[in-house]
Amino acid sequence: MQAPGADAKPTTQMLEAGAAVLQDRPPIEAINAYLDGFHFYNGHMKTQMEAHHYCAILNEEVIQCTIYDGNVRDAKLMGVEYIISAALFAALPEQERALWHSHVHEVKSGQLIAPGIPELAEHALMQKLVGTYGKTWHTWHTDLDKDLPRGMPQLMMGFTADGQADPAMVAARDQRLGIDSQQRKARRADIPAPPIAAGADAWQDGRTVQIEDSTGHAHPGSEDSGKAAAPGSNATSQGDADTLR
Repeated sequence: MQAPGADAKPTTQMLEAGAAVLQDRPPIEAINAYLDGFHFYNGHMKTQMEAHHYCAILNEEVIQCTIYDGNVRDAKLMGVEYIISAALFAALPEQERALWHSHVHEVKSGQLIAPGIPELAEHALMQKLVGTYGKTWHTWHTDLDKDLPRGMPQLMMGFTADGQADPAMVAARDQRLGIDSQQRKARRADIPAPPIAAGADAWQDGRTVQIEDSTGHAHPGSEDSGKAAAPGSNATSQGDADTLR
């Protein structure tokens, strides 16, 4: 679904073309990794979605990602994720840690993937990511609204155990991108699973942090919404089995 609004006028198209040629885009050009995985609303695990991460590796301990609902030109910008090392996470105060999730299961389950790069390169990247922690905020809830971003930002989390992610959602992603999560899981068996630091994945201990949406925009799974959206209903990606395997 396209965002509402008139088609770009010729003058706007000329401005876009000129900007593309004349303007530098250092933050955009710094993006050097594409990751695909899944998130759920903190406090509402049944409301799950696919998330395409376009990431810039700032240094050995900090990665910043923009998150889209697809990998196509008109994909919607859903939010951001900040990824930090275990050492940086350990230095965070207790209250802050509750906002972060671990990546051990995402990596070891094969659900987190880096489409399009050679298997050895992906394996090395996953070894780097398995012990990291992410803080993710979604600002455009495309499982609810494809036209415009509505409501308040929401804190998102990652899965921590088998049986949490909807298998149909994972299977649909795998088919679309031409990959097999279970094969990736088997190939990553040699990646050590580091212990998860205290304070991460705080929802598992009953500490759920979320922003109350005062706009009246009910999120799936909340008391006001009545039901959860179909997992993965936001997905707008496409893939080529020959190039993204």
